[in-house]
Amino acid sequence: MRQYELTVIFPLEEDQNKAGREQVLADLATQEVEIVKTDENGDRELAYPIKKRTRGRYVLFTLKIDPAKVAVLDRAFKLNQNILKYLFVNIEA
Repeated sequence: MRQYELTVIFPLEEDQNKAGREQVLADLATQEVEIVKTDENGDRELAYPIKKRTRGRYVLFTLKIDPAKVAVLDRAFKLNQNILKYLFVNIEA
């Protein structure tokens, strides 16, 4: 298992934010991912409009996950309409 950082940008609308966050946590639980830490980075301006939005709510997850499962989660997150953007980054030990 490797350690990754997952940054997710959710919409500011409370219902979409809550639904997106619940779906991300459910997808992580389905793939048996260990969530080491969760950081709320708050609302920020986006560098460019994403899905006609100029602001988003950033959340940073620190995860322990099997590298093969990252591709599965990538596909699941692409289908989630309540995620504006996401990024997996491998943390070197």
